[in-house]
Amino acid sequence: MRELILNEEIHTRVIGELVPQARRFLWIVTADIKDMHVARGRRAVPFLQVLAELVEEGVAVRLIHAKEPGPRFREDFDRYPVLVESDLFERVLCPRVHTKAVIADGKKAFVGSPNLTGAGMGAKHADKRNFEAGFLTDEREDLEKLVRWVDELFLGEFCGKCRLRDKCPDPLDGD
Repeated sequence: MRELILNEEIHTRVIGELVPQARRFLWIVTADIKDMHVARGRRAVPFLQVLAELVEEGVAVRLIHAKEPGPRFREDFDRYPVLVESDLFERVLCPRVHTKAVIADGKKAFVGSPNLTGAGMGAKHADKRNFEAGFLTDEREDLEKLVRWVDELFLGEFCGKCRLRDKCPDPLDGD
């Protein structure tokens, strides 16, 4: 399956369905990240709450993003100590990241244009959100290639030759 999804459908399919389906691991790669709230029944909850609940259920969560999030995100982040205390949650920065992807258990992934923000992921009002597009896939070949690449990125395989290394706040290869 390889399916194009657009605009608010991204929120429903990726944030509402794909993310909660993760049982072993959830990897998220985004250039920008903000204090996004997501639909849960008739109310909205911080996306960080969703991630904290997954970690508490034993799901390993990796979050790779390009820049430090703003103060609202950091305030919300501090409300979920499991995201700091658990070895199952890992968050790293790479200033070269412009990819936007969500991978659940290596079985399904979304790759597209939206950052992990309310405007990007369709969590804002229809008149305020961005126009976004992406593909949801469970194609084995796509997933193997994407999972391998994101893992290499996370492990710092590209850091040694990076020409932006002097601007990097915390190189992933630890050198």
